[in-house]
Amino acid sequence: MENNYPSVLDRTKSTLIDTVLLIACMLLFTDILDMFKNVPNWIRATLFISLLMYEPICTAFGATLGNDKMKIRVRKNSDTTKRINIFQAIIRYFFKIIFGWLSYISIFISPKSRTLHDVISGSIMIKAEEL
Repeated sequence: MENNYPSVLDRTKSTLIDTVLLIACMLLFTDILDMFKNVPNWIRATLFISLLMYEPICTAFGATLGNDKMKIRVRKNSDTTKRINIFQAIIRYFFKIIFGWLSYISIFISPKSRTLHDVISGSIMIKAEEL
């Protein structure tokens, strides 16, 4: 089976969709928390961690909303039929945040269009046309 790799534009659209979703959730959480006088710190921490873990959890167990909309998936580089595990997803997201847009530069020199955070985590993005 030959893999189709998503374009930089598809990946950027996917990231934009997820970013808008996260910002909307931040605004929603802020509005909800503002309705109450004394919100315990553990609730604030839980909401914050849920926002941080959105991408790794969705990536490991399926796809983020942006990936789903753009019909792209993150898979293991060694076997594109298998999803990455949660540990790989967390590592991938950590380095994605650390390197930011600089990570995308490696797409242009990688034969499989892999970003730096994909290389480090052992993942690859594929275009899932059959979805």
